[in-house]
Amino acid sequence: MKYNPLGNTGVLVSEICLGTMTFGGSGHWKAMGELQQDAVNDIVKTAFDNGINFIDTANVYSFGQSETLLGQSLKALGLSRNDLVIATKVRGRMGEGKNQVGLGRLQIMQQIDDSLSRLQMDHIDLYQIHGFDALTPLEETMRGLEDVVRSGKVRYIGCSNLAAWQVMKANGIAEKNGWTKFVSTQNYYSIAGRDLENEIVPMVQDQQMGILPWSPLAGGFLSGKYTRTNKPEDGSRRLSFDFPPVDQEHAYDIIDVMETIANEHGVSVARIALAWVLAQPAVTSVIIGAKNTDQLIDNIKAADLSLTTEQLTQLDEVSKKPKPYPQWMIERQGGDRLAPASFTPKPLTAARK
Repeated sequence: MKYNPLGNTGVLVSEICLGTMTFGGSGHWKAMGELQQDAVNDIVKTAFDNGINFIDTANVYSFGQSETLLGQSLKALGLSRNDLVIATKVRGRMGEGKNQVGLGRLQIMQQIDDSLSRLQMDHIDLYQIHGFDALTPLEETMRGLEDVVRSGKVRYIGCSNLAAWQVMKANGIAEKNGWTKFVSTQNYYSIAGRDLENEIVPMVQDQQMGILPWSPLAGGFLSGKYTRTNKPEDGSRRLSFDFPPVDQEHAYDIIDVMETIANEHGVSVARIALAWVLAQPAVTSVIIGAKNTDQLIDNIKAADLSLTTEQLTQLDEVSKKPKPYPQWMIERQGGDRLAPASFTPKPLTAARK
């Protein structure tokens, strides 16, 4: 297992992060998984034993059950809090009340205490807003986050599912006021969903933030179960929860190439999909969830898989799409005014730093 700095901080996190959306399974979260305490303990122990020190959850996952199960698991396993980096999130609806949703200061102050209680902890290492709240001014959200940092309940803050301009505006507000800035952004990123590269990736590289990709297997579509000739109809998560959106014909082209490369390495298609994400230069830690330990171990082994430069090029070619405006215009105009090398994306390479 390799460890990378969490954005521009001195905190080192495993390049694979354990996601906990499969813990609990109430409401629509049931489609993700229904792991209860014994199974959760096995998953957490397997992750820790294989070098994972980074665990991501959210208050809204199974409406608090995920945090509760994780907190109890860490206690039952006797894992040292100092050996772990724990992340959770705030934004989603946690009750029927008018103010039990969003990113107002009232909600942030309430939800941090509720999350800490469920997790049985006195602080969160990375507290992330789970999306944009158009009703609440960003100034209020950033001040609320600053308050929980200054209270000692949170060490660092991050964001998830925001546009690049929203991240920059939020961090600009924080910098102007001497408040804590986002150190990372959690976004959907897979070889079948590379939209992140248009705006978020350049921003992250410029601002020295970390990217924490979620759903690197595109909601299971890149797990190896789906091919043009094999489309599971029973027990498929995508039948009950078709998320994130996938251009299936484009994805099948990618899967065809991944199958060939997987056969060359003697590994699963899922491992190739994860290895591709891990090889991207802006990625800090890839979030993976699992319904059993066998699935988890196979995914973890992607960290040990080095794709060749030729294989990375093949995957890049089959998965890329035409760039939207203004990206294609920026590239066309910018050929004679290249930025210093330190500000340009790293080239494809078989060796991860």
